[in-house]
Amino acid sequence: MSNGGHSTMYTRVLASATLTLVLLGASAAPAPAALKGPGVFVTNGDRVHISSTPPRTASAHAWWTHVSGPGTKARVTIWLQMKSGSKWHSVAKNAKNLKSGNGGSARRVVARKTCANSKKRQWRTMIDVDLIGVPDSPEKAYTETVTVKCGV
Repeated sequence: MSNGGHSTMYTRVLASATLTLVLLGASAAPAPAALKGPGVFVTNGDRVHISSTPPRTASAHAWWTHVSGPGTKARVTIWLQMKSGSKWHSVAKNAKNLKSGNGGSARRVVARKTCANSKKRQWRTMIDVDLIGVPDSPEKAYTETVTVKCGV
C-alpha cells in the first residue's frame, strides 16, 4: 500500500478472541460477549520523511484499516521519535479520531517536527490505534528506522 508516494512501512493485525481460540486449537464456540475482541484491523504508518511543505520538517502519517468485527472509528496516536545515542526520544505527538481508511489526507493523523539543522539522524514512529467503544490490545506499532537529514 502506498500513501502519496511514501511506502507503508508497518502493518499490524489483531484478531478476535474466537479466531485466537481456533488458532490455539481450543473450542471454536462463540466467545462470551465479555471476551469478544476488536475483530481484525490493520495499523499503518509511512516512513519518516522531510515534508514537501515548508518549513523543513520531519513528518510521518498514521492510519488504520478495518477488516472485520466491531468498531467504526478509532483514536489514532502517532509519536515521532528520533534516536539520540542509544535511546529513542519522542519529539512530537498527535492524535485524531478517524474512520477506517487507506491513508488519504482526510483519514490519517500527522506528526511533524521542525528541523534545526540537516544533520543525519535516525527516525521512526510509534503508532497506537484504540477502537472507540471496543476493547483492544495495548500494543503499539513501530515503523522501520530510517536515516533523515533532520536534527532537532
